[in-house]
Amino acid sequence: MQKNYKSIYSALAADILIAIVKFFAGAYSNSSSMISEGIHSLVDSTNEILLLYGMKRSKKPADKKRPFGYGKELYFWTFIISILIFGLGGGVSIIQGINHIRKPLPLEDPTWNYLVLAFSAIFEGTSLIIAIREFNKVRGNFSFWEAIIRSKDPASFQVLFEDSAAVGGLAIVFIFMKISHAYNLPVLDGVASITVGLLLIFVSLILARESRSLLMGEGIAPETQKKIIALAEKDPSVIKVVNVLSTYESPEEVVLMLIVNFKSELDTEEITDAIERVRKGIKQQFQLIEFVIIQPEAVKKDK
Repeated sequence: MQKNYKSIYSALAADILIAIVKFFAGAYSNSSSMISEGIHSLVDSTNEILLLYGMKRSKKPADKKRPFGYGKELYFWTFIISILIFGLGGGVSIIQGINHIRKPLPLEDPTWNYLVLAFSAIFEGTSLIIAIREFNKVRGNFSFWEAIIRSKDPASFQVLFEDSAAVGGLAIVFIFMKISHAYNLPVLDGVASITVGLLLIFVSLILARESRSLLMGEGIAPETQKKIIALAEKDPSVIKVVNVLSTYESPEEVVLMLIVNFKSELDTEEITDAIERVRKGIKQQFQLIEFVIIQPEAVKKDK
């Protein structure tokens, strides 16, 4: 996961700086949408800190309490991040927007807001470009969406989602701010805030969906299962692989269990040797599979 740190640190630095500037600009110009954007950047900064914390925790070695390691810490903290985006990012922005629609404040000089938006677009855009480049390194020939669905490393796409939402939010605020000042409609500032909130909620739901799936225990891909079955059944002692059970404990660690029919004439020592051969062959060919459990099963005889 070292490859993901570059995009995370760049996004963190940009979001902290931008959040400060947005809050000052929002307070100066009485802009609800700019305050919402400041909240957005502040939440993103918190998310990146939590993501770094989750990545660090997931690297803890296995112990008696967690025999398979702490890899799922990353999935847990990614799920927490999706909740924060939903509640703090989306929820607060929507409430802020509703309050501003009910009691719109008079429009102030938007010059500072436009400067902040331009400044933010440069930094957020740069961070997004870095995130896209880093994600392209791991997505291979798959489309962006397919790569996200198949990915077992939320750190590889979370920053991509956050930066995309940040750039989208800036565009929304700019458009509504331009219209509101052109037609003297301060209520549109609140509409912009609500729209940004809905965008954040949409992003949070996607992240929650992917994080929940990983936290619940996704297994290896069907094509990988077929390769493992073929590899195991090449062993002369194996009749058939009855079942393949697997789960990702972390993006870099898989627990695999095979239920295997061995030839009935084999004694215990021969079965033990065959299990070790199959286990060694799987671990050599599939580097992510850390634990291989092979359960012999008696061949069912036809009545």
